Amino acid sequence: MTVRGAIVALSRNGVIGVAGQLPWHYPADLRRFKQVTLGSTIIMGRITWDSLAHRALPQRRNIVISQQRRSDIECFGNIEAALTAIEGDTWFIGGAQLYAAALDYCDIVDTTQVPDTVEAKDAVFFPKLDPALWKAGPVSDLPGDPRLKLCRYHRAEP
Repeated sequence: MTVRGAIVALSRNGVIGVAGQLPWHYPADLRRFKQVTLGSTIIMGRITWDSLAHRALPQRRNIVISQQRRSDIECFGNIEAALTAIEGDTWFIGGAQLYAAALDYCDIVDTTQVPDTVEAKDAVFFPKLDPALWKAGPVSDLPGDPRLKLCRYHRAEP
């Protein structure tokens, strides 16, 4: 079965970034992100692309959703256009605006809860998941760092 999902690490209070950067560094989470997304298409917003210093993540098809055409990365003006050009597993990797728009296209949301609480005026948050639309799977410790908690949400059956 082909996966179409969002993958996100978020703080206890739902923060996913501050000033275009992750406000934490957990190597075990980065390893898991790589493991889950390798061989897939990853779709990101322009700010997320900029946070990668304009370097495509290797062994993945990298796509940026942006109104501005770019020569340094495959770009589409909207999610629908990108999805028509993709075959196989697809992961939306951020940021906040992309997640908000992409949830309607996702079957799963793969979350890593980090133990931090982030307070910053320029913090960005992951959208709240409507419990009528999303059912949480079991919570487990991330192998290699039990401070991090994994939970995969599945779209609820109509």
